[in-house]
Amino acid sequence: MISIIQRVTTAKVTVNQQDIGCIDTGILALVAVEKTDTQKQADRLLERILNYRIFADEQDRMNLSLRDINGGLLLVPQFTLAANTEKGNRPSFVSAAPPEHGRELFAYLQQLATRTHPNVQFGQFGADMQVALINNGPVTFTLRT
Repeated sequence: MISIIQRVTTAKVTVNQQDIGCIDTGILALVAVEKTDTQKQADRLLERILNYRIFADEQDRMNLSLRDINGGLLLVPQFTLAANTEKGNRPSFVSAAPPEHGRELFAYLQQLATRTHPNVQFGQFGADMQVALINNGPVTFTLRT
């Protein structure tokens, strides 16, 4: 699995002009599922997202995790992260999971996140989403499992 995580002061997802997910201080995580991913990769990805130390401590050092600050988590499915962009002018999606597998694994990640963290919101798999955010820093990282 691949995730781009961004430290945000606010983020929201809109589908059909309706806000479906919104957080204040926390992490916006764009998530892609690849063909060979399993629940094991989803477990590890969520663990990393929740424990990745990207928030400032009292000395203004990135030393606190999302769990430490009890921040919000907005998980948004984005299959284009799985694109191969190494050559040519068009991305190849051969490593991306088929829609059924991607939907299933993202649903698993949603259930796991809901059980594990108190403030979680979600984008909608397969929908045309508009994502708005204020990236705090900016601070952005790529995580792979």
